[in-house]
Amino acid sequence: MSSVRDEGRGKAGDRAGPPAEAMPCARLTARQAIAAVSETYTELTVPEGGGAPAAAPFAPDGPLGWRGYDDMRARAHARTGEHESVVTALATMGGTETVVLSFEFRYLGGSLGERTGDRLEAAYRLARERGLPVVSLIATGGSRMQEGMRALTQLQRVAAQSAHTRAAGLPQIAVLRDPTTGGGWATLGAAADVILALPGAQVGFAGSRVRPADADPYAYSAEGQLASGHIDAVVPPDRLRATLQHWLQLLCGSDELGGGTVEPAPLPYALGVPGLPETGWGAVARAREPRRPRAEAYLRAYFDDREELSGDRCGGVDPGMRCGFGRRDGRTVAFAAQCGTATRPSGFRTAARLIRLADRLGIPVLTLIDTPGAANDAAAERAGAGAAIADTFAALATARVPVTSLLIGEGGSGGALALAAPDRLWATPDSYFSVIAPELAVAILKRDPAQLHDTADQLRIRPQDLLDLGVIRGIAPPA
Repeated sequence: MSSVRDEGRGKAGDRAGPPAEAMPCARLTARQAIAAVSETYTELTVPEGGGAPAAAPFAPDGPLGWRGYDDMRARAHARTGEHESVVTALATMGGTETVVLSFEFRYLGGSLGERTGDRLEAAYRLARERGLPVVSLIATGGSRMQEGMRALTQLQRVAAQSAHTRAAGLPQIAVLRDPTTGGGWATLGAAADVILALPGAQVGFAGSRVRPADADPYAYSAEGQLASGHIDAVVPPDRLRATLQHWLQLLCGSDELGGGTVEPAPLPYALGVPGLPETGWGAVARAREPRRPRAEAYLRAYFDDREELSGDRCGGVDPGMRCGFGRRDGRTVAFAAQCGTATRPSGFRTAARLIRLADRLGIPVLTLIDTPGAANDAAAERAGAGAAIADTFAALATARVPVTSLLIGEGGSGGALALAAPDRLWATPDSYFSVIAPELAVAILKRDPAQLHDTADQLRIRPQDLLDLGVIRGIAPPA
């Protein structure tokens, strides 16, 4: 069990060193990093061994008898005042009580050893006992060589604690400081629900001294990881506190979290032209009108404030898919919104990630459908378009929270249907939904191009047709 003791009530000056506000966030000590993002904090103390059954004092120079290891730790303690590379605490961030894991890089490079694992495990257990989110402020070079495999196996231990916390429905947010490499990135960092990074931070499984000589340094940077879809945002130091607190409010502010009935997200109002189209081709022309309101207009009108996720965690980002969480009338609603472009595999995977996270946290989902269809180029096929679409269908089909879907423009075949909640789909007057684009139907059926308009009518793709067919529940009213 963990116990707590007061540690300066959030003041950064409890150890010698410059005040937090005078230093770049990436260079803060462990306690300064906590103080930089919280109003108050109370440090956790961990019994010897963290309560683990195998807890026992280290033999001289650690489990490997690594010559000089005791002296290294003594020097690290003298330099930092710390007995380990991580400080754990209960902190209040924007009014949300949180368990915080903050690394001290000056202590043996923030490396993970057996006692580090003790502290992390105890903190995770406390988070689950109290139903609290976990925030990791990471600055580590990886596992501690002087403890060999005993150190490396701490990654399994930390990964298990993270997985148990995820299964308990508790949010995990990581802040990647400089550096975040090795097992710290592959467990605490990459496994978090929301991953934020400081500008210029080194981020990657391979540390700077073990990369190929010709490796592109951008791939190992926060900015490179963002571009590759592995983190959600790069946040400047002066905005980190507010951004982190906002995320906690969004992910932890739902009264429905932890059980009970989750109320559906309210249906957005239609923002485009009123009145229904007279013909099928008229519906297509309306939906393809360049000045028609798109996802950004709907999100801006719907939410009081919001934060967005980025990337599919598999190496891809689709700018045509907007996913995140927002507040509307004091409630958190998750959203996945197509922006009118052909949706790429990374977009579908990001949407599936969003839906599953919202489902785990008990947060209702809103999807906005607007795409001519799934991307069908060779690159999309190589990136697994079919599997990505299938995964999005599965995420919607198995979601326990209600999903509200609104067709706001083009509804192009399966690429659009993948984001449509079964039995909870509405449409705006300037939208259409079709099994296939009318032009492609004409080509497949080998019809004369002059029959395009007749084919569009025959497909029955207007909003009123969709209602008659039982495909949608209704037509969204105007604002």
